[in-house]
Amino acid sequence: MANKQTICLLNDSFPPVIDGVANTVVNYAKHIQNDAFDSVVITPSHPDADDSVFPYRVLRYPSILAEKFADYPAGVPFSPDVVRNIKEVDDVKILHSHCPIISTFMARELRLIVNAPIVMTYHTKFDIDISKFVKGQALQTAAKKLLVENISACDEVWTVSHGAGENLQALGYEGDYIVMPNGVDIKSGRVEDEKILDLKKQYNIPENATTYLFVGRLMWYKGIKLILDALAKLKNQTSDFRMVFVGEGTDGEEIAEYAKTANIDKNCIFVGALHDRGKLSVWYCASDLFLFPSSYDTNGLVVREAAACSTPSVLLRGSCAAEGVKDFENSFLIDDDADSLYMLLSSLTKEKMRAVGKTANEDLYLSWETAVKMAMDRYNIISERYKRGEFPKRKKPMDGFMKMAGDLMTAFAKLPKKDG
Repeated sequence: MANKQTICLLNDSFPPVIDGVANTVVNYAKHIQNDAFDSVVITPSHPDADDSVFPYRVLRYPSILAEKFADYPAGVPFSPDVVRNIKEVDDVKILHSHCPIISTFMARELRLIVNAPIVMTYHTKFDIDISKFVKGQALQTAAKKLLVENISACDEVWTVSHGAGENLQALGYEGDYIVMPNGVDIKSGRVEDEKILDLKKQYNIPENATTYLFVGRLMWYKGIKLILDALAKLKNQTSDFRMVFVGEGTDGEEIAEYAKTANIDKNCIFVGALHDRGKLSVWYCASDLFLFPSSYDTNGLVVREAAACSTPSVLLRGSCAAEGVKDFENSFLIDDDADSLYMLLSSLTKEKMRAVGKTANEDLYLSWETAVKMAMDRYNIISERYKRGEFPKRKKPMDGFMKMAGDLMTAFAKLPKKDG
C-alpha cells in the first residue's frame, strides 16, 4: 500500500485550551485520520498539554504566556523542531490554517518546505478582537494589515458563513472565498431522562423551572449583558427560571458580579468550562432554550450543538449565527436589545419551544463526518490545481512582515490584565 497522504492542521488554540476553533481542529483531525490519510496538528506549546491522548501527531512550537490579552498562550513561530519534524511527515497534501495570524504565518513558512498549498479558514471577526486588545490606531492598522497580508498569501480561503466573508472583506481582503460550514461532534438525539433529572438535582433546578442555557467564552461581546438585562426584567414577572452559563472567559468575574447587581444571581448557575462532550449534551437536553444573542460569532457551532439535542436557539436577527434560520420555525429571532429578548421569553410556552426544537434538529444539525467529507472533497480539487501550477508563486514573508509581528507581540505583552 502506498504511503498515506497527510493533512496538516494549524491553529493557535488546541486542548487543553477549549474554544470553538480548537474544537473544530480536534474534529477535523479526528475525521481525517483513516487508512488513506494522516492528520497532524501544529499548535503552540501549553504547560498542561497531554498530546498522548490523541490518535494523531501534535507538533508544538514555542509560546509565550498571553493571559493578559487572551485565554491561551500565543505562539512564537520559526521553530526548528517543527521544521525538522515536518520534513519527516509523509506526503503533505494540504496545510490548513484555522487562524489568520501566527498559525498562517507558520503555514507560509512550511509551504516552502513541504511544497503543499495552504487553505485558511476564517472563523472569527478579528476586527473586534483587534479593537479590544490592540491599543492605539497605528497598531490596530498594522494588525489588520498583517492579518489581510497573511490571508491573501494563502492559496484558498474558506469562511464559515457568508457573514464571516463580508467581515473579512470589510477588513480589506480583496480575494475570493468559499463558504465551508463546520459540523458538530454532539450526536443527534436526546439523552436519557434519568441523566437530565440527576443533573437538575445536582444543581438544585426545580423540576418545573424554565431552564435557559448559554455555552461559550464568558465575554461581554457575546451578548451576555443583553441576556442578564432581559432576565432581570423577567424576574419581576416570575422567578421560576434558571440561567446556566457553561464556559470560562476573561469577563467571567464581571459577568457574575453584574448578575448579582441585577438581583438575579440566585437564578444563575456558572458551571465553568466543560471538556466532556457527553456532560455538555446533558446540559443541552436539560435546557428549554439556548440563548445566543451574539453579533460577534461568525458561525455559532453551539447553535448546531443545541439543535442536535432538539433545543431551540434565540439569535439576533441579521447575525451570522442566524444565517438560514426561520423565525418561530427552527429558531427564535430577536432585535439587539434586552426588551426584545424579555418580550420573547415572557410569551413562549414550553410546548412551543419543544416544537421549534424538533424542527431545529431536522433543519440545522450537521455532523462532523459530513462537514469533513465536504472539506476533503475540496482538498482534492485544491491539491490538483496546485500540482497544475494554477496558484501564483509565493515568496518568503518579507522583513517588514516580521517587524509588524514583532511590534504586535511587544504591544500585547504590555497590555494590562483587564481593560479599562
